[in-house]
Amino acid sequence: MEMAELRRRVDGARVARMATSGPGGRPHVVPVCFALDGDTIYFAVDGKPKRTRALKRLGNIAANPAVSLLVDHYEDDWAKLWWVRMDGQARVVADGAESSKAIELLVARYAPYRASPPAGPVVAIAVDRWTGWTGWTGA
Repeated sequence: MEMAELRRRVDGARVARMATSGPGGRPHVVPVCFALDGDTIYFAVDGKPKRTRALKRLGNIAANPAVSLLVDHYEDDWAKLWWVRMDGQARVVADGAESSKAIELLVARYAPYRASPPAGPVVAIAVDRWTGWTGWTGA
């Protein structure tokens, strides 16, 4: 897929799966609501129930900032299958202006956030590699 098509599909996706790994190298995958801004993807810790506020994804990012995000589409007509993977470096956003901008992008993208904006922290992922695939035609 061309870059414009990769971005179009990512921008139209409602959820991504983010993979991190911690100090021991064990993978950890979680769904995230996200906003794309150029080559930066933002997500924020929101108010949905969680067992702890010390989230594994945040600890993993602190230990190893290399992450991958995947958006995809499935249906039984396999000619319509596609996926886009974004690899990059994640960081917890300390800058108040950048954090506010990310929250605004997320609020504009997700209706539930309009009623209850995420409190954060915000994570920014600088995407340095885009890859994708589409259209299985069979053998």
